Amino acid sequence: MKYLLGLLTEKAPGKSVEVRIPPYAAVQCVEGVRHTRGTPPNVVETDARTFVRLATGATGWAEAVADGSVHATGTRADLSGLLPLLPPGAP
Repeated sequence: MKYLLGLLTEKAPGKSVEVRIPPYAAVQCVEGVRHTRGTPPNVVETDARTFVRLATGATGWAEAVADGSVHATGTRADLSGLLPLLPPGAP
């Protein structure tokens, strides 16, 4: 999980969106206004299985948001342009 989140932060460095995969990890990414205290205005939260499926391209962003397996709040919380993180056919 931390490896995939590391790929996300490499692809979209910054601190304007917090991506949470409880209980494994949380990272901040995407350029923009940095959030420093309290609940961030731009949050993406999902379970580990869904995040792996998004990162590998097995599930699309819109599908995961529509079925409720991804909760995304805030104007910058759309990660569809950053996914998948791994090239097709990657192990």
